[in-house]
Amino acid sequence: MTPHQQAFMEAYLGTLSEAERGTIPQLVAEHFCADEFNANECARLIAAGIKRASCSLLAGFEIAKEPLPTVGRLSLVLNWAQQPVCIVRLTEISICPFEAVEAAFAAAEGEGDGTLAWWRDAHMAFFTAFAREVGVPFNPQSELVLERFEKVYPG
Repeated sequence: MTPHQQAFMEAYLGTLSEAERGTIPQLVAEHFCADEFNANECARLIAAGIKRASCSLLAGFEIAKEPLPTVGRLSLVLNWAQQPVCIVRLTEISICPFEAVEAAFAAAEGEGDGTLAWWRDAHMAFFTAFAREVGVPFNPQSELVLERFEKVYPG
């Protein structure tokens, strides 16, 4: 984290007790999405409390040899310019085939018109391109990592 990002995170951590801080399994700083417009839009939606979920292609974690996120993880949400916007806490993680994602999850992602149809169209295009980029197949049975979170800072 940059000094500015760290200061933002420390401002939140300072509101927690020592015991609460001791239960945080991971701290990360990240922007959502792979382009400037969508990264900034996702940061705006998260800060407004509209976007409360996100998903990733499981194969992406496997290729990068990265562990899955852990419930309780704090994420410093960044805009495309890497400026802190807010902090979220991961409340739930699950693995689900693309084709089995439910309307409630699509709505919690808070993007587009909030419908499952919009979510499927947008994410089919995104994951097809991403899978091609990393050299794996993508189809409706491909597994996704579904994350639900809550904004914890600023209040």
